[in-house]
Amino acid sequence: MHTTEIVYEVADGIATITLNRPARLNAFTQTMAGELLAAFDEVDADDEVRVVILTGAGRGFCAGADLGDAGVDTFSAERLGHESAGMIDGAPRDSGGAVSLRIAGCRKPVISAYNGAAVGVGVTMTLPTDIRIAAESAKFGFVFARRGLVPEAASAWFLPRVVGISQAMEWVATGRVFGAEEARAGGLVSRVVPDEELLPAATAVAREIADHTSGVSVAASRQLLWGMLGSPTPWDAHRYDSKAIFELGKGADVAEGVAAFLEKRPARFPSRVSKDFPSAVPRWPVRPDAY
Repeated sequence: MHTTEIVYEVADGIATITLNRPARLNAFTQTMAGELLAAFDEVDADDEVRVVILTGAGRGFCAGADLGDAGVDTFSAERLGHESAGMIDGAPRDSGGAVSLRIAGCRKPVISAYNGAAVGVGVTMTLPTDIRIAAESAKFGFVFARRGLVPEAASAWFLPRVVGISQAMEWVATGRVFGAEEARAGGLVSRVVPDEELLPAATAVAREIADHTSGVSVAASRQLLWGMLGSPTPWDAHRYDSKAIFELGKGADVAEGVAAFLEKRPARFPSRVSKDFPSAVPRWPVRPDAY
């Protein structure tokens, strides 16, 4: 996979995607957006990839949209129309939203490892990631109101579900930048670690997933947990998990998981996400016909 603004690497079941514009604190561009979309397509196409780590090169994670090239015209109608990922209701589609929704649709769990500043789209595009770990030096900011904009990357849906509406509104309405400990207290990240321990901590979680779980089980569970966030009733979850358990129960991974437990040995799950994903689990997020 040829890239210029990210680095994509796979080793021992773990794909690492590194935002790679360190001289610009990995500021987000249309090129980066396209490469991220392609990287997550690669993740889903490769059954050897069990989990993804998303991080940044240098001292920043992602400083938000690159404002350096176009300046005050960065968000002009003409520039957005020229660089958009398509149209929605006559408006250019937000490229940050294209990335966040592609991450949301990924069948492999995604771990964000924030090694520095994650501001604007640098944080909103990561809200659909499943596990978020921050270095002590990391800083976050939903700075849109200080630029005359609204939050993008579908974060009006994701952020309140991740941290709650009150915390989401405080961070969005003030637009202030805050530190890693506040992010942890507010539920944006699950853990804060010393800078030098960030990638080892993220890798340890990724290894736990890759080495000890069924890829099909994790993929189906990811779809169910995120997909049910918008359901008005737990009966929807009951319906889908009942059907999924019935379907998976006939498969090779369940037989292997039970046998490994009884025989007190590590499991060797044979099923593959590309071939054995249960049909009972609905894909999420499904793009409505209106879009």
